[in-house]
Amino acid sequence: MKDTTKLRGLYAITDSKLLGEERLLPYAEAAVKGGARLLQYRDKSSDDTRRLREADALREICGRHGAQLIINDDAELAARLGVGLHLGQEDGSLSVARALLGRKAIIGATCHARLDLAEQAISEGASYIAFGRFFDSNTKPGAPSATPELLAEARQRFSVPITAIGGVTLDTALGLIAKGASLIAVVHALFAVDSANEVERRAQAFSELFAIS
Repeated sequence: MKDTTKLRGLYAITDSKLLGEERLLPYAEAAVKGGARLLQYRDKSSDDTRRLREADALREICGRHGAQLIINDDAELAARLGVGLHLGQEDGSLSVARALLGRKAIIGATCHARLDLAEQAISEGASYIAFGRFFDSNTKPGAPSATPELLAEARQRFSVPITAIGGVTLDTALGLIAKGASLIAVVHALFAVDSANEVERRAQAFSELFAIS
């Protein structure tokens, strides 16, 4: 399995409804130029042709800038492109995805605010675990709340990277990193802006938090 234990930094998550087709690629490239280590392609539409085209372009962008592409909830697309995968609790079997993608693929799992789900995900081959939401979130407003104390306990129990997601901003990210978050996953605080230049500036600011923590 790919060694992800040292994976640390900004985890940029695209949102098709927020970005649209025109802004997806330039904004995604700005995020990885700014230092995002992981870039997740999240598109829940049924347009398979467009999704393949966009994901392939994002894979190329990530390759140019030393980032890793993660596909949300589509193991077949991830396998076709040879990239990573993120699964929610209702998105299929992690162990089946691991068998499909192989030992080297990065596979993440949503664990909400439950350590037992994290333990199960790791036993099934998860490369990283994700807890959230920590604050009010535009993307997942109804998700169960997680606490900084949960991060601290997870850090003591598990060796895989821990992702914090859900309403995280530049003002709140440092506290989560201090409690044990290896990765800070961001959607709106990174991409809900008017220009790619601002995306890159924010990505740099998030990335710099890991250098001072």
